[in-house]
Amino acid sequence: APASESAEAREGHVTPSDGVRAVEPEVPRAERSRCLQLIHMSSENSTITVRLVRSFEHRNFRPVVYHGVNLDQTVKQFITFVRNDVSLRTGLPPPFKKYKYDTMKIIHQAHGSKTNELVVSLEDDDKLILKEDSTLKAAGVANETELAFFCEEDYRNYKANPVSAW
Repeated sequence: APASESAEAREGHVTPSDGVRAVEPEVPRAERSRCLQLIHMSSENSTITVRLVRSFEHRNFRPVVYHGVNLDQTVKQFITFVRNDVSLRTGLPPPFKKYKYDTMKIIHQAHGSKTNELVVSLEDDDKLILKEDSTLKAAGVANETELAFFCEEDYRNYKANPVSAW
């Protein structure tokens, strides 16, 4: 290969200087509009996993997945929705349906590191516990976020004495 030829050209990569340009297929206007609506909708609606924590000491929890969650709703609205859904959900045992959940905390976000705690991390409460008056988005919830939903009193007791019963 001549010395003036770049390494990319020698490896067979096409560069703009070769006179080649990308041609995008013609997409009908109605189809393009529909695609843009789907893209917009998917950015507004997210998949959230809520871990229902029944007992910290016994590591008793159940994950529930919610699709199409609007991140612009308030944390309080989402808590109310999840409480109502959990009480009516057929696949959950009665103790999970009747439990006094009142607090949500971010456990994990997509592409982030996970905690070593088996149920929920005991650190960064000021950043990770969701405040009811903020929106989910403003509280740091994004697509594929995992949240813990628990009783704050039980969490405080466990945090003061983090001992597992088994």
